[in-house]
Amino acid sequence: MHIYFSGIGGTAIGPLALIAKQAGFTVSGSDAQDSQYIAYLKKHGVEDIHIGQTKESITKAHAEQPIDWFVHSSAVKADNPELHFVQEHKIKHTKRDELINLILTEKHLKMVAIAGTHGKTTTTAMVVWLFKKLGIPVSYSVGAKISFGDMGQYQENSEYFVYEADEFDRNFLAFHPYLSLISGVTWDHHEIFPTREDYKQAFREFIGQTEWTLLWKEEFEYLGLSDSDHFSVESLDNPGIKKITLAGHYNRLDAWLAIRAVHELTRESVETLTAHMNDFPGSQRRMEEIVPGLYSDYAHTPEKIRGGMSVALEMAKTAGKQLVVVYEPLTNRRQHYMIDDYKDCFEGASKLYWIPSYLAREDPTQRIIPPSEMIQHLSNPSVAEPMERNENLKEAIAKHLQNGDMVVGMTGGGGGSLDEWLREKFKTT
Repeated sequence: MHIYFSGIGGTAIGPLALIAKQAGFTVSGSDAQDSQYIAYLKKHGVEDIHIGQTKESITKAHAEQPIDWFVHSSAVKADNPELHFVQEHKIKHTKRDELINLILTEKHLKMVAIAGTHGKTTTTAMVVWLFKKLGIPVSYSVGAKISFGDMGQYQENSEYFVYEADEFDRNFLAFHPYLSLISGVTWDHHEIFPTREDYKQAFREFIGQTEWTLLWKEEFEYLGLSDSDHFSVESLDNPGIKKITLAGHYNRLDAWLAIRAVHELTRESVETLTAHMNDFPGSQRRMEEIVPGLYSDYAHTPEKIRGGMSVALEMAKTAGKQLVVVYEPLTNRRQHYMIDDYKDCFEGASKLYWIPSYLAREDPTQRIIPPSEMIQHLSNPSVAEPMERNENLKEAIAKHLQNGDMVVGMTGGGGGSLDEWLREKFKTT
């Protein structure tokens, strides 16, 4: 079967393309722009990728080998030429969930889903890390590059499929997991969930579709869940958390959920799993060092920023350095809902450079909020400076690095984002 992935460079579609190839399907695809993820896929065997989503390119791909299934990301719009092509030719076309469910059924896999507003990618990577350290076969999909495996993997003889279950576009409601981990819940994706209650209700539905759910007491209460044998409710003051030595309070909380889950699934001791977890190498764009002193972190909501800051501040303190943050918000749309939630997010940073938002899936009727205005919503605006992503910013970062400061770029965008700009400007210098 030939599966064509539209939006193959995305952090959800890309790993699925790898999984499909490893599971025996013929795989090709396209993306609107080239990126580090496209390069990663080509390096890992998914080479038939077109940059630019045109009718001509998909016509050529279909002529070379007829497309049986067109799988597209949530970002693909109704006027996409590729989508028009498959509709005209009556080719099966769906989002990724139907293909995932087919693989689960055909390969007899139990889904271990990690859901939540923040912490999903890190927790997913941690669960995969523990399975690999135990030498237990596992299939999985992670929304970031990891040093200890591919972003997506199908492995023969595996019992579990570890999946980063995204709530955007209600994708996670397509599944009925064997086990779900809820890393944290705070209202997000406002264009999909107009009210806070809509967002909470989606998580309640997801949990209702899961055989067994592991979550924090705070989320249990926030979602208004009732006592049930289908829950394992964790306390933030569990003494086991103190035995985890990873940097960052939120990293340690994510690690504990992963340890508890793998303990229940494998019956390996918590002590052994904790020892393995303390060697966790992290994943790309989660406090990833680009060059000495310069890091990239995937953070674009107040909760993600606080998580990233907790790690960065501990690292800076240990190294005896000042912490400097460069922040690029993800979508202007999101800022209209969360502008008052930043407040003390960057507390502890000696300097904050706030650059314009990375634009994606925007509402054209909404005014673009400039960095200078968003800075005024901080508890201490004096620490921040509006900047553009240009040579002035490059020079400022270079000066901080020369002075021995720790600089962290926080961004949630993909191709063309602050993350890629930092890699381009500093990787070879």
